[in-house]
Amino acid sequence: MDATDDLSLPASRRANERLHALIPGGAHTYAKGDDQYPEHLAPVISHGDGAHVWDVDGNEYVEYGSGLRSVSLGHAHPRVLEAVRRELDRGANFVRPSLLEAEAAERFLATVPTADMVKFAKNGSDVTTAAVRLARAATGRARIAICGDHPFFSVDDWFIGTTPLSAGIPASTTELTVAFPYGDLAATEELLRRYEGEIACLILEPAGHAEPPPGYLAGLRELADRHGCVLVFDEMITGFRWSEAGAQGLYGVVPDLSTFGKALGNGFAVSALAGRRELMELGGLRHSRDRVFLLSTTHGAETHSLAAAMAVQTTYTEEGVTARLHALGERLAAGVREAASGLGVADHVVVRGRASNLVFATLDGDGRPSQEYRTLFLRRLLAGGVLAPSFVVSSALDETDIDRTVEVVAQACAVYRKALDAGDPTPWLGGRPVKPVFRRRA
Repeated sequence: MDATDDLSLPASRRANERLHALIPGGAHTYAKGDDQYPEHLAPVISHGDGAHVWDVDGNEYVEYGSGLRSVSLGHAHPRVLEAVRRELDRGANFVRPSLLEAEAAERFLATVPTADMVKFAKNGSDVTTAAVRLARAATGRARIAICGDHPFFSVDDWFIGTTPLSAGIPASTTELTVAFPYGDLAATEELLRRYEGEIACLILEPAGHAEPPPGYLAGLRELADRHGCVLVFDEMITGFRWSEAGAQGLYGVVPDLSTFGKALGNGFAVSALAGRRELMELGGLRHSRDRVFLLSTTHGAETHSLAAAMAVQTTYTEEGVTARLHALGERLAAGVREAASGLGVADHVVVRGRASNLVFATLDGDGRPSQEYRTLFLRRLLAGGVLAPSFVVSSALDETDIDRTVEVVAQACAVYRKALDAGDPTPWLGGRPVKPVFRRRA
């Protein structure tokens, strides 16, 4: 009997089989794949409300990393839904621009005042690739320098070709992308000198799990200016979570171009490329240079998504959402660290990152990252009603949610300690270990 038809199996397991039969990978984002979860324990979601989600078996979870960090206000946020519903009744897409496009651009540029112009799209890859194309056109150079310490920039060939998932991408494309280490200005300058006059842009997340070293971002700004390349900040994650104006607003270093998404729409599909007028105008009609096919997306200006973005920005500004994210994250990080320390696994269950963007590491007895121990940890979290591929908070969480999460983490840490003492987590895995997203073989 096919698992899809076996009614004795949990509904989520049957639904996963159905998804795999119809959709390559069983999900529309690799990071949502069931290979990222313990075997047969990947919940298929029915619905969400605030910081809670329910799977198709009726199990309720406190959720972290909602929508891969995109749902930072919580599911079905009333202010966002009100704005979306208002526009749905007026039509979603037209043969000419709507006035809402100007209003959304004005609202965005008021929130991110370091940019002069903005163009909207539907996902992060659209706008990071547009930034790369714009940098190449502006400089007449072909090479792209990415920060090698940051995990993801685009689904497009210029980046994916540098990962283990490079099948189908010509080597001639990949050879045009080089990497520099985060926080090391000397190594970056050496790279720029090695490829003098060849690098179109430096692209990086301005901050990650660690704060930028003092003077680092300003140093990159100076290097880019001196070597004639474009500085691009990928603010997909840092946008709104670091400040309403992103990391550039917090640290006071202005890139030439920056890209936003994720939290911008609170789950609705919208992203943004923003930057200096003289660069952005190359994708427009008011110049005499060769035209750049910058962004031309049928759905980039859907009215309901732009309305969602405006409502998100208003909510962040008026309700102090960024500060709330930090406060919730600080409470969670302190609780997890205390629980891990109390059960003797503080060196193995490690919380990292800015309070508004927490992740956790699961280390083995020798202090090395371990997919097996991650599997053990995730199994115990799921059993306790916590869905947490990361500890990235949404503002819909409350202190009760955080305290409940810490209780479940403590239970997981107790099992973690047993596995460390046994020297082998296998008896607690319940099947194959979870797998990294970026791997060559399925």
